[in-house]
Amino acid sequence: MIAPKVHRILVLDDEPDVTELLEYKLEQEGYRVEVLNDPLIFVAKVRDFQPDLMILDIMMPELNGLQLCRIARSDPSMKEIPIIFLSARGEAEDRVKGLETGADDYLSKPFNAKELLLRINNMLNRMGAPVEHTGQSRIEIAGVVIDEDLHELTVDGGHVVLTATEFRLLKLLMERKGRVQSREHLLVNVWHYDTDIETRTVDTHVRRVREKLGAYAHLIETVRGVGYRAVDI
Repeated sequence: MIAPKVHRILVLDDEPDVTELLEYKLEQEGYRVEVLNDPLIFVAKVRDFQPDLMILDIMMPELNGLQLCRIARSDPSMKEIPIIFLSARGEAEDRVKGLETGADDYLSKPFNAKELLLRINNMLNRMGAPVEHTGQSRIEIAGVVIDEDLHELTVDGGHVVLTATEFRLLKLLMERKGRVQSREHLLVNVWHYDTDIETRTVDTHVRRVREKLGAYAHLIETVRGVGYRAVDI
């Protein structure tokens, strides 16, 4: 019998009290955990530990969480690792900025440990879930092609890097072309979150995907007051 995979989680926060608490809580849940208080050794630690998920504080000296997220998203070996931000700044504009940088989720300090564990569990379960094949492993709209088997997006033949969440979002919209997807529906089907989670998370990710589509940004149409849909262009 094959033993279940033990997921690896990297926690980076310059406050030792926070990393000690998270290490204890996560290890209680059966995760393998590495903690860091020095952002300068982040890249070396990620390459050595190869985490399945990363939890990053934003407000840190020398290198902050936003800078580290940009580094991760530009590195082929890290670009698809889910990132959850923790921050003492919980205003909507700060959450949006964090998500725009490439994070998959954002929690404000002081955070509820049970909520954080739930979000981590949802993310990791989503990563390990079998791919739902719709009969279309390759979906094309104009010059935009998304290939489920290769986990790849091309725009006019050029490769475009998407995070895992961005890929799921665009794939769902393209495979349901012409059908309106509400923000709540997208939160449930892309993020696997209950609908009481901040729906601006969806808007922020759609904005990022549109930027990456370049001249084809209008492939994703906003349906005012409801959500989004992919359309022929």
